[in-house]
Amino acid sequence: MSTSRDAYVETRRWLLRQHGPICAYCGLRYDPDTMTLDHVTPRRGQTAYDRRDNLVLCCKRCNSAKADKPFMVYLLALRQRAVHLLRYGGHLSEGILDLVRHVAVGVSPDVAGGISPRVVYGPDPDDDDSPYLDSPYRETA
Repeated sequence: MSTSRDAYVETRRWLLRQHGPICAYCGLRYDPDTMTLDHVTPRRGQTAYDRRDNLVLCCKRCNSAKADKPFMVYLLALRQRAVHLLRYGGHLSEGILDLVRHVAVGVSPDVAGGISPRVVYGPDPDDDDSPYLDSPYRETA
């Protein structure tokens, strides 16, 4: 999608129709006229990040607090933000959503149905063949 001002206006309208004037980070409702667009992955001058699958509606407070921080830093500071981002950012790229799911897991049981199961790359560490079974740091039931 084009990065022209018209494209931003249309993306903002589309997001307002999809979710209403709700911040994708704090989950609070605001006056539609005060909502801003936030680049989930900061663009830092690179127009490649101006695509719809990297933009969310955001309140001014969260937009200012996030600023140019990497989104994972911002989400890990308050993991509930990841839950809201999953709820109001379903249109984001699959790479972003995959990272956000990992942060959101276990935050709130009422959203567990909306979070995909964890993805395991390589051997499963919960498997009985794990080399860490005898670790003193492993949780025991």
